[in-house]
Amino acid sequence: MKRGHRSAKPKGAFPRFYGRHAVIAALANPNRIVRKIWGTREALAPLDLPPVLPIVYADVADMGRMVPSDAPHQGIVAEVEPLDDVWLDEVLEQGRDDKRPILVLDQVTDPHNVGAILRSAAAFDALCIVTQDRHAPPESGVLARAASGALEIMPWVRVVNLARALDEIAEAGYWRIGLDGDADTVLGDAIGESRAALVLGAEGEGLRHNSMAHCDILAKLPISPRMESLNVSNAAAIALYAAASR
Repeated sequence: MKRGHRSAKPKGAFPRFYGRHAVIAALANPNRIVRKIWGTREALAPLDLPPVLPIVYADVADMGRMVPSDAPHQGIVAEVEPLDDVWLDEVLEQGRDDKRPILVLDQVTDPHNVGAILRSAAAFDALCIVTQDRHAPPESGVLARAASGALEIMPWVRVVNLARALDEIAEAGYWRIGLDGDADTVLGDAIGESRAALVLGAEGEGLRHNSMAHCDILAKLPISPRMESLNVSNAAAIALYAAASR
């Protein structure tokens, strides 16, 4: 696979994570570089911070101006460097002997949703999530807060061409299941005993035609006809549960 530049790398300011879960998880991740940390004395006192880490003691009001409006920073903010690229072929090799599912996101761009999906993927022990780089959010405080620490432990593969990635996933022995509300097959029947790659599209638009064409089967969640659809992060959590409880 071609090793290319990832657009998620910052072109200007580095991401700032906020909230205890996101910041403590970043500090605990040996692959994450934390550049600087701000916090109240009360919030920082229980933490075992590296002696070389620049620390700025600040009050709540000061930190409130460093994060999105009304964001619950809990008295702690950290400036970080984005994680290094994760390559699909390497992740597939690491998971060749197990049945952990893969989650593929087709143009899911909302950082709250992607963060929540990362959290569910970690909770249900997915192998990785895969997104198209141009149509996925970068690492950010909003995403890290929604992920509640999962950003640091769940491999996130960002690819240039999603169709090509789906082909590579199939070659590795995965059964590619596209979630579509108009499908005839229910997800539980579609999963079977094969290793599953669950493919979800953005809310509203759903899966693109080209992504559907690179799935082995389309399936739907058995939701009530009183509701047209679910939030994509909720759908991802249910699909992961279905894969984990085979």
